[in-house]
Amino acid sequence: MGELKPGESRSSQRLVGILYDERMCKHHTPDDDYHPENPNRIKAIWSKLVANNIPQRCVVLNAKEAADQNLQAVHSKNHVNLIRNISSKKFDSRRNRIASKFNSIYFNEGSSEAAYLAAGSVIEVAEKVAKGELYSAAAIVRPPGHHAEHDEAMGFCLFNNVAVATSFLLDERPELGIKKILIVDWDVHHGNGTQKMFWKDPRVLFFSVHRHEFGCFYPANDDGFYTMIGEGPGAGYNINVPWENGRCGDADYLAVWDHILIPVAKDFDPDMIIVSAGFDAAVGDPLGGCCVTPYGYSVLLKKLMDFAHGKIVLALEGGYNLDSIANSFLSCMEVLLESKPFAGSSEAKPFESTWRVIQAVRKKLSAYWPALAEQIPLEVTNPISSPLPHLLISSFDYEDEGDKTPNTVSENTVAVVQDIIEPLSRLKVEDGHDLVSFYDSIMSVDQAVAKPIPWRSELSKIDIWYATFGSNMLKRRFLCYIQGGQVDGMKEPCSGSMDRNPPKDILWKIFSHRLFFGRESSRTWGPGGVAFLHPESSVGEKAYMCLYRITLEQFNDVLFQENGSSYEMGSPAFDLADLQTVTNQGSISLEVFKSGWYHNVVYLGKEQDIPILTMTCSLSTFVSFKSGKLPLRGPCKEYANILVQGLMEGQLSEEEAIAYLEEASSRPL
Repeated sequence: MGELKPGESRSSQRLVGILYDERMCKHHTPDDDYHPENPNRIKAIWSKLVANNIPQRCVVLNAKEAADQNLQAVHSKNHVNLIRNISSKKFDSRRNRIASKFNSIYFNEGSSEAAYLAAGSVIEVAEKVAKGELYSAAAIVRPPGHHAEHDEAMGFCLFNNVAVATSFLLDERPELGIKKILIVDWDVHHGNGTQKMFWKDPRVLFFSVHRHEFGCFYPANDDGFYTMIGEGPGAGYNINVPWENGRCGDADYLAVWDHILIPVAKDFDPDMIIVSAGFDAAVGDPLGGCCVTPYGYSVLLKKLMDFAHGKIVLALEGGYNLDSIANSFLSCMEVLLESKPFAGSSEAKPFESTWRVIQAVRKKLSAYWPALAEQIPLEVTNPISSPLPHLLISSFDYEDEGDKTPNTVSENTVAVVQDIIEPLSRLKVEDGHDLVSFYDSIMSVDQAVAKPIPWRSELSKIDIWYATFGSNMLKRRFLCYIQGGQVDGMKEPCSGSMDRNPPKDILWKIFSHRLFFGRESSRTWGPGGVAFLHPESSVGEKAYMCLYRITLEQFNDVLFQENGSSYEMGSPAFDLADLQTVTNQGSISLEVFKSGWYHNVVYLGKEQDIPILTMTCSLSTFVSFKSGKLPLRGPCKEYANILVQGLMEGQLSEEEAIAYLEEASSRPL
């Protein structure tokens, strides 16, 4: 603790706890290969806090390991046993193989101890705050926890630290009087594990704001969509705010606080707030792609201090730019200590997509939280229409002069991140050529400068014809994949391409391929089959196709969106070598999209000496359709209407278009 001021008693001081233990650094990759979730993360935070005399002003707590009883309150016995024993010698030969069965997980000899310490440390700080021994507290822990589910480690997380501490207070220490807990998860990724553990529990209001992009951003499912509100007695107590795009910054997060979280928190009136404090939405994070500044985090936390009598616990989750997480954590500690406000500004306006999401969340939850039923004043929702870089990047001095916080990100980090955690490194950046590139985002914030992405620059110079046979035959539907948006009948909007220039030319041709419809439903159109093209030509078949002259860069962006993926900034899915291969072989299956429906790129010849490409299913998938293993099904009304409109743009009459589609959907393969 710091020295007392004259006339001040220790009991009158604002007691803030902080917990850090280097034993949690023992968890690292087996061969010390680079990984974004590494020991330097918490070392950098601690070094920054020490340099700013934060520990001297706090109650420094000792880490404690969680008991199995605490862990099994939210995790299965088998999962707890696995994590407890994974570092033992009997697992030496099997450890890597076991880790490979999980999603983005590694184990080593120090993993068990670190995981037990991380969970136990969050319990420790939460209990002391609940008792009133501390006003608030922060736990600098790793491995993180919010992705860990009841019976599964995933997303760098072994135990769900916040869920374990929440359950401990509510179920094991009821005498402390903590009956309602608000969990605020501002990590850039959805806290899927925490959500599931309190899905039916009205004692826990779980709030998560995260990049979602309609299920394309990690953990790449629908769990984080705004329609996921809880179940039974927990209905309405699960609130997701799913960003449609990257580059969200201070203004976007503050808008969500003011128009969703704060009104609900007033009604919920929590006894304690636990923050899943991931800092991978911070400026410069290599995985997050967002722009929250340390000032922004300080304001978000300051707004939460008005609730639960200030009983707030911060538990570190993600964050992979060492400068960003260190400065952001420092800004939060200054708020807990009620010292001078962090310098910054919030003059930028939220994106248009931010207001769209806010309105959707409020509408969905208004039946549970009356405050959300009120109309947001129109003058408040004055948007910028596309995700441009926030000017707030320069509003904070990220480096104190002479500060030497360690940052060990190497020059080949991009390749390493892709190799180790491909799902988390797929960033979807939404707009023009002046955006900070993926390469810049892994550098220190104060060194970042915009650079072109090499493969995009190269492929933007190459034209191809993209031949469409489904809904993309309608120009305004296809432009959703280039410029973003949606047309009537689509369940969700498209994000668009980084190059939003329209096609250079459009023409129609007939090809000797079979059109058919299959699958039970699609995320874009709902129940009903979608269009496929037989990958091989056949005499007597006839498929009407609209050809768009676009760049190979844009074709990659369309491939990503058609196959339900997110933008892979490091390399293209279909490059010049692939173009040469498909020209020679006739088709090529893209492994990166092996789970997608349209991963097979087919070469259809040339027009004006420019190659014509389409995307459809593989021949083996066609065989599955033919055998009945995969269902054949006609298109739904909304989807068929778009198809008819597209065919009519291609000079067919409405009757001819309907007859063509009926024949394609009813004739046996």
